Amino acid sequence: MSTQSTQRPAEDARRGTLRGAVDGMRRTELSTSQKLMIFVLSMSLFGLSNIILEIIPDVSLGPIDISVSNMIFVPLAMAALFSPFWAALGAPLGEIVFTDLLMGDFSGLAEVEGYLQMFLAIYIGGSLVRNPRNRIQIILGAIAIILIDKVLSAVVDLGKVWVGVEDAEYVEGLPESMLAIEVIGLGADVLMSGILLGAIPAIWLIPALHGKIEPLMGMRPRVPGEPIPDSAPRTPLFVGVVLLLSVASFGFAFLEAFDLSAGSFEPDFIDRFGNGFLLLAVAAIAVVMIVAIILFRFSRTAVDPAADGTADHGTAAAPTATDTDVDTSR
Repeated sequence: MSTQSTQRPAEDARRGTLRGAVDGMRRTELSTSQKLMIFVLSMSLFGLSNIILEIIPDVSLGPIDISVSNMIFVPLAMAALFSPFWAALGAPLGEIVFTDLLMGDFSGLAEVEGYLQMFLAIYIGGSLVRNPRNRIQIILGAIAIILIDKVLSAVVDLGKVWVGVEDAEYVEGLPESMLAIEVIGLGADVLMSGILLGAIPAIWLIPALHGKIEPLMGMRPRVPGEPIPDSAPRTPLFVGVVLLLSVASFGFAFLEAFDLSAGSFEPDFIDRFGNGFLLLAVAAIAVVMIVAIILFRFSRTAVDPAADGTADHGTAAAPTATDTDVDTSR
């Protein structure tokens, strides 16, 4: 007992350099280097997941695509373990840069529509996971991401038909209703992307990584009952911002419908050079990750020169819920 009482203050002092605690010595907000690293990780991993999906062929039933649009468990894990805002900010950008732009399928300003919709989806869905070990919250977060993203896209498609800038597509044997087609497509996306490659891998991956990956970022694992760093606020102002961004995404979508999408770049490298061209995007992701890790390590060393030394002895591991005296019953 005497040995533990003399060593405990030293452990607390050492752990005080980590982020995410609420014990008066450590803070819940993230440092600039941590935010940048979460942003780059989310961008790179989500971009890599979309490159993998490029190899998988799509199955179509008329105008309805039966395919996996995104590996939602990737940004959901980043949002649930680290920060919903910075994960949401980086993930859709990774899809644009590493999949659309490098693959030669970049629609210019029209890409802003998809970026805003996916940002809102990940930000709100990731904020629903208040306990990374609660599988119910993880499932709800995965399905919420798909629902928000696809519902906004469906509203845009219906708006284009209603305004008259695009013609409606119908499926033989179904009522001639654009709404019916959108509902069927939404159900397929929820099943394929929200559950199959969303909730199912996430309910295993997120609890498995919780408490193990955060110390590598200099963060303490999230404890239920504590504030979530940069989560979506539950205020009328935030609802207004969401509505404003949704309307803005509709505007950028209509730019493409009127052929006013500036900055379009569509040489379609995949058709010209084959799937081997995907290796270029993978190499770009590797370069971005290496540079980000170097900058992250440099910034940590500059702020705390002893950070690397403590990590080498294996004593800078993040405390568990029992070490923090935080109520985890919620």
